[in-house]
Amino acid sequence: MIMNTCFRHRTMTICSQEKERKNIVMRESEMQNFRIEEEPFYLPISDEVRLFELAYENRLPLMLKGPTGCGKTRFLGYMAYKLSLPLITVACHEDLTASDLVGRYLLDGSQTRWQDGPLSLAVKHGGICYLDEIVEARKDTTVVIHPLTDDRRILPVEKRGTILEADDTFMLTISYNPGYQTVLKDLKQSTKQRFITVEFDYPPASLEEEIVIHESGVDRATAVNLRKIADKFRNLKGRGLDEGVSTRLLIYAGVLIVKGIELRRACSVALINPITDDREMQKALEEIVASIF
Repeated sequence: MIMNTCFRHRTMTICSQEKERKNIVMRESEMQNFRIEEEPFYLPISDEVRLFELAYENRLPLMLKGPTGCGKTRFLGYMAYKLSLPLITVACHEDLTASDLVGRYLLDGSQTRWQDGPLSLAVKHGGICYLDEIVEARKDTTVVIHPLTDDRRILPVEKRGTILEADDTFMLTISYNPGYQTVLKDLKQSTKQRFITVEFDYPPASLEEEIVIHESGVDRATAVNLRKIADKFRNLKGRGLDEGVSTRLLIYAGVLIVKGIELRRACSVALINPITDDREMQKALEEIVASIF
């Protein structure tokens, strides 16, 4: 009787270990697609790297706030690589539902099966879940993340009647461009005050030039001139332009120049046309470009 009991106990232990091993293998396989294999190029501007590390270590949700194209998403990819974490990115939009984040039942032949959403995947298996431009999502969708942003760190899955407890390595990060906020589209205070917030802006001149050189391959003189154009365009924000030209667009212009597109034409299609449709403003910006190139 004692031998049988010991045998059953050993069998149960082995089965439990085998199940755990399979779960680990499945977990790694499922999340492998979200791992960044090569280190993204990123030049720190201030103390954002240290702040991110502290937020991760202390399980604090994080908001990245700043204008479009200033490096928020690149920074997040860099930190995911640095911390060896999967990065699951969700591009938020006005049709995004809670089911898109949490999961839904799908038809599979004559049966149904449950499909985890990106938020559930990150909560269960660990990693960074990045909700890009959270202000674009519906307000009844953003409330889904609230229980993950306090000491509970849970995700209720109403359709299954279950509650997911966040993995120790789970981190919730959102981005927010305050320049796009309106009366109808803005984050509620009840959401904003659940995150620590790191503000981003366009890099200082020397850093932005280095970024443009590295990412596009232009020579230093061209990068310096592109930066001068960016400064002048950015000074017109609120005076004919809704938004200044982004670092991303400077890189696009550099790529076109390296590929043989004439300097002023490259600036027109990469720096001017994307930021304004007003013909008079376009002409004014073209004159700025002509004064530099």
